[in-house]
Amino acid sequence: MSRAKLSQDENLSFKINYQLLPKETNQLDLYFSIPTDMGINDSTLNEVDFFNANIKSHSAYYSEQIHLPLVHSRFISQTKREKTGYRLNLNLFCYQLRIALEADLKATLQLKEPNDFFPAAAVLVEQTDRLLKNLRRYTPPDNKLKSYFQNADNYLSWHTEQAFLKLLSNGPKSSEFSEERTILINFCQQENQYRAARTYNSQVTLEDPNRITNKMKLLERLIEYGVVFNKQTIDLTLNLKRLVKGLVTGVIMAFVMFIVLNARSNFQEVTVALIALLGVIYGLRETFKEDLTQWAWRTIQRGRPKWRNNFKNSVSEDIVCTQTIWLEHIRKKDLPPEVDKLLKQRRQQNKQAANLMHFCSKNQVNVSEFLPGYDEVQQRITFNMASFVRYLKKGAGKLYTLDGQKISKKSVERRYQINLVLRFTSEQSTQLERYKLTMNRSEIVAIELMDEAVENKPQ
Repeated sequence: MSRAKLSQDENLSFKINYQLLPKETNQLDLYFSIPTDMGINDSTLNEVDFFNANIKSHSAYYSEQIHLPLVHSRFISQTKREKTGYRLNLNLFCYQLRIALEADLKATLQLKEPNDFFPAAAVLVEQTDRLLKNLRRYTPPDNKLKSYFQNADNYLSWHTEQAFLKLLSNGPKSSEFSEERTILINFCQQENQYRAARTYNSQVTLEDPNRITNKMKLLERLIEYGVVFNKQTIDLTLNLKRLVKGLVTGVIMAFVMFIVLNARSNFQEVTVALIALLGVIYGLRETFKEDLTQWAWRTIQRGRPKWRNNFKNSVSEDIVCTQTIWLEHIRKKDLPPEVDKLLKQRRQQNKQAANLMHFCSKNQVNVSEFLPGYDEVQQRITFNMASFVRYLKKGAGKLYTLDGQKISKKSVERRYQINLVLRFTSEQSTQLERYKLTMNRSEIVAIELMDEAVENKPQ
C-alpha cells in the first residue's frame, strides 16, 4: 500500500516521498495553517513566485530490492544484450545505493550519544563495503560498457568516502570508540587507494578541490541517465491569463469610449474643460485597469490547476508520468470537513488566527509497465521555507530565573509553529496526518507528527 512520507531535508526545507505503480493515479494535498503573526498572506507571498523558487519536483524509477538491478545487469552483459540495458540497470543500482546511503547517514547523524553512534556507523560501513564489492565483482569486457562501469565505480567510491568523512566530522567525539573510528578511517583510505590504483582521476584533478568536485557532479548526472526523468513544466494559466487581460481591457476601453463620445457630444469644440475631462477618464482607466484585471484573474483562477509537470524517460523521450499542480491561498470555508476537523483537535492554547494555503499534486502514470528491473516510480517534492523567513521577526529575548539569591539569564529565540495537514489519496486508501513545523529564522527546528493521524480505506 502506497504511503506518503514527510521528512526534513535541509535546514529550511522538507520533502515528501511516495511511490507510484504502473497506470496508478493518486493525489497529494497539503494544507498550511500559517499564524497571522508571521505576516504571510496572499498580499505578501505570491503563489507563482513561491512555486518557481521554492517547490521542486523529482521523479525516478525505484526498486525496493536494491540487489536485483545488479543481478540483471550481469545477466545482460553476459548474454550480450543491448548496451543500453546494461547502462540502465547499472545506473539504477548506483542511484539506489546513493539514496540509501544518504538516508542511513542522515539517520546515523541523529544519534547524539557515542554509544549509539559509533556501532551504527560501523555497521553502515560493513553494509556499504559489501554492496561495493557486489558491484565490482564483474567488470564487463566490452570497452563501451567498461566506460559506464568505471564512471559509476569512480563516483560511488568518491561519494562514499566523502560521506563517511562527513559522518566522522559531524558525529559525536569519544576516545572510547577508537576501534570503530579506525574502521571508518580505514574504509575511507581503502576507497582512496582503490581509485588511485585504477587511475580514475588525474593528479591535476585531485590537487584542485573545484575540479574534482565538479567532475563528480558530472559523473553523478551520468548515473542518473535513464533512471531520473527529465522534467518539463507547463504553465496551464498562460492562455487563460491572456484571455482575462484581453477581456478586461476590452470592457474598460468600451466603457471609456462610451464616456468620451458622450463628452464630445456635450462639447462643440475642443476646450480646456474637454481636455481635462479626457485626461481624468484615461487616468482612471490606467488606475483601475490593473486592479480589475487582478480581481477578475483571482476569481476565475480560484480552484483551477496552475502547472503540469511532464516526466519523460531520458532514453525514449516517452512521457512516463504527469503531475498536475494547484497552489493558492484559501479561505477557512474552503477546507474539506475532515481537514478542518483535524485542525480543530489542537489544544486550545495552540488555536490562533491563521492564514491558509493549499498545495495539491495530482499524479498519474501513463505507461502500463516499466523497464525490466523497475518496480515503481518514486516522486519527491521538496519545499524550501526560505521565502517564509523574510517575514519573521528576529525576536530574541532573555529568560530570567532565580536560583536562591542569584538571578541568572539565558538567551532565547523566537519560534513559530506552522500546522501542516497531509492528505494522500490513492486507490487503496486515504492517508490523513497533521504535522507541526517549528521554525526560526535559520532552520526548521522540528517536524512532529501529531497523534491524531488517521487512515481510511475506501468503502
